[in-house]
Amino acid sequence: MSRPRLASFGAFYPFYLSQHAVPACRWLHFGGTSAVVANLGYALATQTWLLIPLSLVLGYGPAWVGHFIVEKNRPATFTYPLWSLMGDFKMWGSMLTGKLWSGVPVAPMTEEQAIAATAR
Repeated sequence: MSRPRLASFGAFYPFYLSQHAVPACRWLHFGGTSAVVANLGYALATQTWLLIPLSLVLGYGPAWVGHFIVEKNRPATFTYPLWSLMGDFKMWGSMLTGKLWSGVPVAPMTEEQAIAATAR
C-alpha cells in the first residue's frame, strides 16, 4: 500500500513554505537560486554549455545546507522533485518582489498535516 501524497502543487506549496520556516534557510535558497539563474544566463549568453551542470551544485548546495544544518529537516525534493523545483522558484520570486521576506512568519506543518488540510 502506498502512502498518501499531496495531489497538486497548490496543496504542496504551503507545505513547501513550512519547510523553510527559519529565515536563514530561505536566504540560503534565495542565494542558491540566484546563482543558478546567473549561471544559466551566462552559460546561454556565452554558449558555454559545460557550465549548465554547475547549476545543480549552485542550487542544491546552499539549499541542502539550509535543510540539514539550519532547518534540520529533510528536503521536500526527495519526495516531490518537480514541485520542489517549482516551489523554489516561486519562493525566490516572492522574495525578489518583497512578498516573502525573512520576517514573514511561516507556520510549521508536516506532510501529513498538509495532506489532511487538503482532504477537508
